[in-house]
Amino acid sequence: MKTINKLTIKHFSKNLLLILFLLSTITQIFAIPPTFTTKNIKFLSQGDSLAGTIYKPDHISAAVVLIHGSGQEKRMTEFATLLANNGIAVFTYDKRGVGESGGIYAGPEVGTNNVDAANLNLLSLDASAAVDVLSKYLSNKKIPVGLTGGSQAGWIIPLAAEKNKKVKFMAIFSGALITVKEQLRFQFYTNGNTKFWDTHTEEDARKHTMTDPDRYEFTDVDPMDALSKLSIPGLWIFGGKDIQV
Repeated sequence: MKTINKLTIKHFSKNLLLILFLLSTITQIFAIPPTFTTKNIKFLSQGDSLAGTIYKPDHISAAVVLIHGSGQEKRMTEFATLLANNGIAVFTYDKRGVGESGGIYAGPEVGTNNVDAANLNLLSLDASAAVDVLSKYLSNKKIPVGLTGGSQAGWIIPLAAEKNKKVKFMAIFSGALITVKEQLRFQFYTNGNTKFWDTHTEEDARKHTMTDPDRYEFTDVDPMDALSKLSIPGLWIFGGKDIQV
């Protein structure tokens, strides 16, 4: 993926992950009995023991690792069940420092920065290790393995995909395609105002996103650096006039 533009993203919407989400919608309409098994797994990443669960359908069409957002998130069991019921093998794990996973959680709740380059890189290494684990448990090595998640996962997934060539696709919900600092400037500017777009234009928001002073100093991450080196299908899903992303 040498360039990222609206046409490219629209084209990617025809990939395997779009089918995944359509099937998920169907599941909500028709009650389908469970057709998968689960296995609790512990694995090592950067010297820490992380814990998760593999969901393995009877007939697997694709496989995904679920990547967390910025919060203290455990295994995403409901989402994993939804996907597994539609033939998608899933590995979901407790974020480092959360639930049964070791390591140290970084976040504003505990007074630490979770969006600097060092932490995002560490979380991408966890995601890459999880991909290796899921790949190992797939008897059919031709099954494509991908990454999906929302919010902060939009920065983590490209980093993980760049590190691990086993990643064959990615799907991201409300994940920024701008730098972390630019994203924070936008959030500070909207300030949680649900009527923000009633009185502001996109041009105005873009100007503040690019030029407002930073409130925090840390090593920034630009997702385009990793994305420019990838050539796998990617799907980004956004809402309308979002005040967060």
